[in-house]
Amino acid sequence: MLVLASGPAGQALAQEGDTDLAKKLNNPVAAMISVPLQFNYDQGYGPDNGYRAYLNIQPVIPISLTEDWNVISRTIVPVIQQNDIVGPSGTQFGMGDITQSFFFSPSQPGPSGIVWGVGPVFLLPTATDDMLGSEKFGIGPTAVVLKQMGGWTVGGLGNHIWSVAGDDSRPDISSTFLQPFVSYTTPTAWTFSLNTESTYDWENDQWSVPINAVVSKLVKFGDQPVSLFAGVRYWAEAPDGGPDGIGFRAGLTFLFPK
Repeated sequence: MLVLASGPAGQALAQEGDTDLAKKLNNPVAAMISVPLQFNYDQGYGPDNGYRAYLNIQPVIPISLTEDWNVISRTIVPVIQQNDIVGPSGTQFGMGDITQSFFFSPSQPGPSGIVWGVGPVFLLPTATDDMLGSEKFGIGPTAVVLKQMGGWTVGGLGNHIWSVAGDDSRPDISSTFLQPFVSYTTPTAWTFSLNTESTYDWENDQWSVPINAVVSKLVKFGDQPVSLFAGVRYWAEAPDGGPDGIGFRAGLTFLFPK
């Protein structure tokens, strides 16, 4: 006979489930379908203080290869509006270049609790305006490693992309992306995160170093778990004419646990 918990005991079980889901969101290679919709805003571009606002649509889809191995597909589709990015260049709106990563990852953490994944990353020249993308096809390696201890998650994700085809009149790409991260999830499914999403441009010897502080809360709309998040970003380093000062991030993530 199945007995459903109710009252304080049932609330505690539901809360524990929410906390586990919130912790899985801190793991980029968790075996769970999720669809983040991440809105970002940055300003201070160029001599006319231009701005860029963009929505990253970032579906994460795990695929079971064997009992012991998964491949995790992570896609970033940016939808961008920008104004006066390089002086009085006007306004552009449309889709930017898509970044597609595949991580081959063990289905279970290692003996020391280490979670990892490695694979290829692709840059796809899908921009609908030449000022919204590179017009280059790129490829390279990507990797992630992390450990979860209680409510803490500590790790890092990185990749390097070289351009291998595309418009010969556009600059070549040799770019390293580094994302160290730390987060803490409370028993009530609040998560406090700190990371950088640093990029080094080897062609121009320039760093871009935004530092992000984000707070999120896992809630449920009926049976649908959703993580709501918001935070601020400080540009510690940016290329000449790049973003400056404080930026913002907010959005939500739909979760589809098994």
